[in-house]
Amino acid sequence: MSKVELYAAIRRDHRGGMSMRELERKHGVTWRTVRKALDSSWPEPRKKLPPRATTLDPYKAVIDEILRADLDAPRKQRHTVRSCPASWCSRSRSVASVSETSGTC
Repeated sequence: MSKVELYAAIRRDHRGGMSMRELERKHGVTWRTVRKALDSSWPEPRKKLPPRATTLDPYKAVIDEILRADLDAPRKQRHTVRSCPASWCSRSRSVASVSETSGTC
């Protein structure tokens, strides 16, 4: 059941004479949700959360550098999936802030 349908059902049951506590129990929601449904016909829109930083963020510049260098390298000399993390760690050790924030290298 969508939130719009839930709000409509709560309002319908309230018009039928149900108390707020009965509405809470029947629909399995809190009193705040019942109050919001009775006050407004539409639920409030979801909040847009800012994008979170990933664990890979400190290494993105290093990874981009490696991949750009690999574009010109012969096929046999390019980085593989297994060799990439090792080279990221060895290159990132030169940058103190990166190794302190990750704790893995």
